[in-house]
Amino acid sequence: MAESPVQLLRAHARHAPWNARGLAAHAAALVDSAGVKPTNASARAVPSARAVRFYVANGLLDRPEGAGTAATYGYRHLLQLLAIKIRQREGQTLESIKAEMRETTGDALERRVAASLAPALSLQMDASTSRAGNPVASWRRVIVAEGVELHVREDSPAADDDTLVGLRDSLRRSLGQ
Repeated sequence: MAESPVQLLRAHARHAPWNARGLAAHAAALVDSAGVKPTNASARAVPSARAVRFYVANGLLDRPEGAGTAATYGYRHLLQLLAIKIRQREGQTLESIKAEMRETTGDALERRVAASLAPALSLQMDASTSRAGNPVASWRRVIVAEGVELHVREDSPAADDDTLVGLRDSLRRSLGQ
């Protein structure tokens, strides 16, 4: 049985949290694969970290957790950013998008984004399934220090507990911690 577009979109939540650049890159990949192009000439097709900060400052995106370079963005931010790009494709101005975002619940936002990106989401799932035989790669996330993480794919030889502890400790020594 094929997964629904909402389920396929929710699979992207496992990549959170992001910094502004990571959020922009993740949204850009989805927007690009869906062929989302704004009809408004002043809007860019793919978001940037600068655009993310602009949208936060202007109330289009919720404020992130933390501030400055420590700011992190989650799944709801991804949905909001994708919705902005989708609405720009439909010719909406940022002011009208801002008003609409205030009135839209999380579920409605998720359904709208999933429906708009459904073809791209299913293509991404097909490509990842044919590439690996497993549609979702699992990653181990190891906190090394404040603001430093180590990510190792679960099927890597480096993913065993002893190796991860050794890598973490080695990185901590290199950082002087």
